[in-house]
Amino acid sequence: MLQRIQTLYLLAALALCIGCLCTPIAHFFVTDTGESVRMFNLWLVNSDGEHMVSFCPVLMALLLITSTALVFDIFLFTRRAVQMRLATFCMILLAAWCIAYGILVYLLLTEMQATWRPNWTAALPPAALILTYLAFRGILRDEMLVRSLDRLR
Repeated sequence: MLQRIQTLYLLAALALCIGCLCTPIAHFFVTDTGESVRMFNLWLVNSDGEHMVSFCPVLMALLLITSTALVFDIFLFTRRAVQMRLATFCMILLAAWCIAYGILVYLLLTEMQATWRPNWTAALPPAALILTYLAFRGILRDEMLVRSLDRLR
């Protein structure tokens, strides 16, 4: 199981998704009050450490579902067709996270009248998307190899 390169890609994508869940993904600086607000996947935290009322559960839900699907995808190495479908599903969810992140940042910028600075952890889901695509290609390559060997029999 772990000797396959696609399993390593999926493990790395899982680690990136979990890393993004645990760290702030953006900083907002409110120009009127000079307040600093950190954006996590689930909520916003102001400079005093208080959780603000507005929150964004969409980002958290997308990463949780993706992480769970990646765990299942790692252990489906005996069923390559299902593994490819689940990898495609994970790629769609990670692309949806990127789109939702952009929309939420835009909405928060217009609502708070603030400046925005992305954190480096906002790049983890796109990197996980690339790793999941590489895993998909590896799974597809294995499937083609098995089919070609079946034709030779």
